[in-house]
Amino acid sequence: MLKSSFTKDLVEAGCDEVGRGCLAGPVVAAAVILPKKYRHRVLNDSKQLSKEERLEIRKVIVRDALSWAVAEVSSAEIDEINILNASFRAMHLALDQLKVRPDFLLIDGNRFTPYNGLPFECIIKGDGRYLSIAAASILAKTYRDDLMERNAIQFPGYGWETNVGYPTPEHRDGIKKLGITPFHRRSFQLLPSQLELFDEELPEVPIIT
Repeated sequence: MLKSSFTKDLVEAGCDEVGRGCLAGPVVAAAVILPKKYRHRVLNDSKQLSKEERLEIRKVIVRDALSWAVAEVSSAEIDEINILNASFRAMHLALDQLKVRPDFLLIDGNRFTPYNGLPFECIIKGDGRYLSIAAASILAKTYRDDLMERNAIQFPGYGWETNVGYPTPEHRDGIKKLGITPFHRRSFQLLPSQLELFDEELPEVPIIT
């Protein structure tokens, strides 16, 4: 079972983000404050759970959390400020929305930019160690997956309903055939620099508006 808290008495907010490695769509972050000594036998890193489990546990998190929030930073802003800064900004935006002010932040990963002078701890693979970070990972992932499934209806052919914007062969094949959408991150390498099977230049990629 994951740990309920990092500190003994402080109000902690767990933070996590999803979507850094995607070629399309926003980066999404969540912040969650759970009650002290909270326990849940299934709550875990979102990557360790099935889609059905994540959707069920999302209901529990929303019900039990003292406060929670989700925020996104668009692909256009990612192109402007880079994905790392966009991830930090998404976390800050989620923290801005919390109705309970935390005393301490638990951040998944190894880097973070300070937020409003609050002390924080960066924890590598924290979503598999602390319940509040795991809860944030679930809220961020389910929010983003739902968003990309809706975007897939507007822009079919990229497989977003299953790959949610990650660089799968289906997604990259869609870019080669259809071009890029307003949701694509133009600062990312959307196609390989060299095609694996053919010794030829990459085709020009049209922009869908």
